[in-house]
Amino acid sequence: MTSGNISEAEQAVLDEIEAKDVDFLRLQFTDILGTVKNVAVPARQAEKAFAEGIYFDGSSIEGFVRIQESDMRLVPDPETFAVLPWRNNEDSAAGRMICDVYDTSSGEPFEGDPRRVLKNALDRAEEMGYTVNAAPEPEFFLFEEDEDGRATTKTNDAGGYFDVAPKDLASDVRRDIIYGLEEMGFEIEASHHEVAEGQHEINFEYDDALTTADNVATFRTVVRAIASQHDYHATFMPKPIPKINGSGMHTHISLFEDGENAFHDDDDEFNLSEEAHAFTAGILEHAPAITAVANPTVNSYKRLVPGYEAPVYVAWSDRNRSALIRKPAARVPAASRIEARFPDPSCNPYLALAALIHAGLEGIENDLDCPDPVRENIYEFDEAKRDEYGIDTLPSNLGEAVDALEDDEVIYDALGEHVAPKFVEAKSQEFEEYLIDVSDWELDRYLEKY
Repeated sequence: MTSGNISEAEQAVLDEIEAKDVDFLRLQFTDILGTVKNVAVPARQAEKAFAEGIYFDGSSIEGFVRIQESDMRLVPDPETFAVLPWRNNEDSAAGRMICDVYDTSSGEPFEGDPRRVLKNALDRAEEMGYTVNAAPEPEFFLFEEDEDGRATTKTNDAGGYFDVAPKDLASDVRRDIIYGLEEMGFEIEASHHEVAEGQHEINFEYDDALTTADNVATFRTVVRAIASQHDYHATFMPKPIPKINGSGMHTHISLFEDGENAFHDDDDEFNLSEEAHAFTAGILEHAPAITAVANPTVNSYKRLVPGYEAPVYVAWSDRNRSALIRKPAARVPAASRIEARFPDPSCNPYLALAALIHAGLEGIENDLDCPDPVRENIYEFDEAKRDEYGIDTLPSNLGEAVDALEDDEVIYDALGEHVAPKFVEAKSQEFEEYLIDVSDWELDRYLEKY
């Protein structure tokens, strides 16, 4: 039984709020840099939020609007309601819903909302007859906190890839994180200790691209909150410790058409369809510009260097992990997909997926030829051999990546006329600030020597 203009999905949320004694709601969205923001309202405001939205000042949000056009409206998506596991107790609980942002002056969806940017990409796919599925593999580090509760870069374990206790001392933290994620509706596939000390990975199931982006934003929040309960700081910074592996977010993507996997073809040597090859070619064609979005920090490029299992070279492979894109083994046709290995977990998941999808769809629309896969270890190639194979290299720093983004109409336009210039402005400023800073490395090397 619904009330007024409230939909069945919205009424189900209202009923759950009452049944679980939810007293506060966090209405969540992200700025253009991917930072999760929220407006907290009493749970009794939920029906009003569904019917009218909740107004907020957008001028204080990175990349949104100017002070003279600051009123924005949050419209919660009832499908994203979940009770926050770290705020759930016998007396009361807090809930969370992810919101779409609306422009109050026009009443239309706000084009500066990263979730809207991804929806635009999915609309393009739908017009071409496709739905998009995706699954990320976000990695993170757990560090000890100091006596003031501030993050250090001291790990609490000496574990390595797939290690178990006693080397993996954070297995209990991972377990609690998984329980928390499952309480919020996640389907967890696997978790394990990663290569570096203190590094971890938790994988959740494939889903439609919008749900996947929502899940990445939620995942980062849950991991940090539950790690903090154990007196650890969880970070998705790509390369917090030099000379060891950094954290990536390998992203699996496939297209479906009429309920069937459009990326599968039994007759192809790699079981990939023509659409899959063209989609791959599109990502390879636009990889330098995508990097600005998928690897958006100065620190991202400390990970994207040869020798630490991160992809640097613009190529694809069906066998090894040194290429930018890999075709993973698939047990059944529905699982055929490609894996973009260069994104990292500092990215805005909505913008990164939008950039990857637009690039791939551009490849299909223009029937781009996909190069042959490279089955050798590209890390062992010298420059001459890479030239022989026609293998380009990703931008070496954020400045080069931003330049590539500005020069690439497809990816620049994919971000939209509001987000693209704001994103470029923010990232150019970040790189300029980095260039004029003096690092500890420079002081250690030069202060007493010269």
